[in-house]
Amino acid sequence: MLLGLDFDNTLISYDRLFHKVAFERAWIPETVAPEKNAVRDYLRAAGREDDWTLLQGIVYGSRILEAEPYDGVLTTLDRLTREGVAMRIVSHKTKTPYRGEPCDLHGAARQWLDRQGFHDRRRLGWAEDAVFFELTKQDKVARIVELGCTHYVDDLPEILEMLPDHIGKIHFAPNAAAPARPEWPTLRAWAALPALIGLS
Repeated sequence: MLLGLDFDNTLISYDRLFHKVAFERAWIPETVAPEKNAVRDYLRAAGREDDWTLLQGIVYGSRILEAEPYDGVLTTLDRLTREGVAMRIVSHKTKTPYRGEPCDLHGAARQWLDRQGFHDRRRLGWAEDAVFFELTKQDKVARIVELGCTHYVDDLPEILEMLPDHIGKIHFAPNAAAPARPEWPTLRAWAALPALIGLS
């Protein structure tokens, strides 16, 4: 078994951080829900697409260390690591923001992983070469296939649809009312992942 994991909006939650940074800049009222999509929808409805693009660069770059892992991520990955499940992070991410100050977004994401103990031998202890950031969705899918992932977890249905049929597709959707596709297991809480990949 080789379990592949997406990064953005799957391991790491930006919801509160998007709201925090946008509110600090007086781009949204405090009443906007503390969710990434709510902030995005508010700015787009106000005709402020450029501000939304700039905000993404800030959150994914210079402020990423303030973002939180989803509840249960670290505990679940620790359990899977101890049970001998091989795992790889494969995500697609531009190298620099489209707008705003230059920033190495790949490096920022790796700093977040370091801060959360992914490479600390006293914690998860993953090798740094277990993490892949690809520039395009197509490259991401190719990497997942090349690595030989048997299962893959992602919040984006479009990525799962691009994967070949022999890979077990798990849709991470903590707030989903119904499955995106009937044949895909829906992961609503990280604690449920071991059962979805056949561990008791």
